[in-house]
Amino acid sequence: MSIRDSEITRAIPWAEIAGPLVKAEDAVARLDERLARSPVRDGFVERFHFHDAAAVLWLEGELVHVEDLVLHDAHMDIRTPTHELTRAHAALRARRQVFGNAPDWALGGDGMRQLAGRSAVQEPAKGSGEGEGASPPEAEADEPIEIDEPDPLTEEFAAIDAVLARSSAVIEGVPVERRPRSAAISERDPLVYDPDWDERARLDDWRATVDRTVDLPPVLAAALLWDAWEDISPLQHEPWLGPLLVAAMLRQRRKTAVHLLALNMGLRVIARERRRHRDRTSRLLAFLDAASEAAALGLKEHDRLALAREQMFRRTRNRRGNSKLPLLIDYVLSRPLVSSAMIEKELKVTTRGALNLLAELNLREVTGRGRYRAWGIV
Repeated sequence: MSIRDSEITRAIPWAEIAGPLVKAEDAVARLDERLARSPVRDGFVERFHFHDAAAVLWLEGELVHVEDLVLHDAHMDIRTPTHELTRAHAALRARRQVFGNAPDWALGGDGMRQLAGRSAVQEPAKGSGEGEGASPPEAEADEPIEIDEPDPLTEEFAAIDAVLARSSAVIEGVPVERRPRSAAISERDPLVYDPDWDERARLDDWRATVDRTVDLPPVLAAALLWDAWEDISPLQHEPWLGPLLVAAMLRQRRKTAVHLLALNMGLRVIARERRRHRDRTSRLLAFLDAASEAAALGLKEHDRLALAREQMFRRTRNRRGNSKLPLLIDYVLSRPLVSSAMIEKELKVTTRGALNLLAELNLREVTGRGRYRAWGIV
């Protein structure tokens, strides 16, 4: 599938979008400027990673609680993770990966390969069938030595090594597609993937749209890229990647220099009828309003965190120099909620010590339970 150039480059209805565009540009710039000099910037950015990842599933009609996502990220689930929770965590890892790299990484070749993680952005394998998904040097060193008779023990150790390699890749955030695998993985199951869905061609069409919008204002370019992503649907199983790449474009063009705009949180506020409207202008207006809403929500959350930080740091006066209370404050600001086990792991304290520190900050207990409790900022 391809889109005609006229669908992107045709005359933009400036009369309808000029006002909302100026409002969105101003709101996004104001939030970024506020965060640039804010002492709660790091905590704000980390918190909004969680909120935006949960909003991804909300837009797809699934409910994922931010609390469950926080506990799952800390490997402290209180129940078996659902498929939706796993997908939300994948979106969370992707946001962290985009923000942790250079601003132009996500839309570059290597970034797109890792984020999309499919043959849609991979070059065709060259040479022998061992080219795709080549194993790292350490995996080659662990290959069993050929002998006349198969050694069951060697095969068992090789299987264990493969499991450990995959587990290490997950912990380090390496996408699944970059892990050691056989060439047979390139043959997609027709029950899972549509054989006629050419992801590579669709993604090339969308990337061409990126090139055609470089001279437009950043937020307007973001609206056009988002609308093109919704129209083209490059990836079958990662539709949530579109808003993330759009936010990465805003960061690449220095519209958001110190944070990654949580577009999904803004889109969640906009009615579905507006986001899916048949009229292109209505969809663009919906996105501009979503960008304004995302920035407004960010400003409110920033002011709330700044006030909470000031109130909590008042409790650190006359404390010992090696007190872990300031570290706890920073940790609480970076998570929507914390548990005693999370504090024990992060601050290297005992359970009793974690509870004592929590009591000193007078945080709100959010679960209402006697066990598996969690606390958050009032």
